[in-house]
Amino acid sequence: MKGYVGMKMRESMALVAILGLAVTGCDYIVPPIDFGTATPALQSEGWAGIVTNVTEAGGALHVDLAIVNNTHDWSAMDVATSTAKVIDAAGKSSDCSKVFVGTSVFVSDAGWYLPPGFVMKGYTGGTAAKPETRPLFVECTGVAKAAGQRLEVGYSYTTGPFNYYVPSHRFRDTLKLDLSKVASDTKYPIATDVAELVVSKPDAVIVGINKCTVQLTGVKRTDTGFEFSWESTNPTEYPAYVHIGEPPVIGADGILYGFYQSPHLAMAPITPAKDKATWTTTVAAPADVSGFYILLPVETQQQKYFVDHVVDITDK
Repeated sequence: MKGYVGMKMRESMALVAILGLAVTGCDYIVPPIDFGTATPALQSEGWAGIVTNVTEAGGALHVDLAIVNNTHDWSAMDVATSTAKVIDAAGKSSDCSKVFVGTSVFVSDAGWYLPPGFVMKGYTGGTAAKPETRPLFVECTGVAKAAGQRLEVGYSYTTGPFNYYVPSHRFRDTLKLDLSKVASDTKYPIATDVAELVVSKPDAVIVGINKCTVQLTGVKRTDTGFEFSWESTNPTEYPAYVHIGEPPVIGADGILYGFYQSPHLAMAPITPAKDKATWTTTVAAPADVSGFYILLPVETQQQKYFVDHVVDITDK
């Protein structure tokens, strides 16, 4: 019975798609939706944490952190589900009242994904209208700084491509950190050169949905950050969309710039049959920071299924 219901749902969705095309008169291709299981993760080592500073002020212990993606895959960590406690030399634990650890706050079961081997120390929070740069930190009220303290941060994360139609499998783990080991020489944004990390050149042609390709054709520094020019090419006989969202950037300061929204929500022009389309995206980032990479989600294989790519713009 369960299999029959699933089959009927797929048939209904297909019928809705066909009727939608008939009503609107739009004949661009919409590949069938795969309601299968989420993409399995590679052998994962989870995430690692780096203590970058430990201070005490106003009766609270404050710990600044950086996080490293050791999952061997693209991965997103949810800021909203992070928890923490500090453990003293005698083994007494105290819960921490403020915990901001992750790549972004998840929306619709996803957030910004960080490439394997990358390291970051902050993200863009706030709202779309008023974005704010938020460093990763933990603050424990009523805890004094002392020798022998340890910090444990509980976190959840997802890996692999983002499929809007299939709930992402959440992994859960704990960062266990010695607060006496403070690193002051962390290099951002690449911590380790891992085999799974593929970095594309700025002019790379990236294949997306419906055999269409996406290419970065221009990078402009503005007063507020970057303006990126994009071009899609459609070799097929039918018009098609290729969504890439509003891609974020990460540079030498370790901050992931760009307020998160699901990439399928951003406007994308229709690419005519056997033709091209052009558009621009923007992202706010400081003018005094360099060494940037674009983290580019490209709609691939099917509607609202996104595969991420790293584009090197370190010379911009």
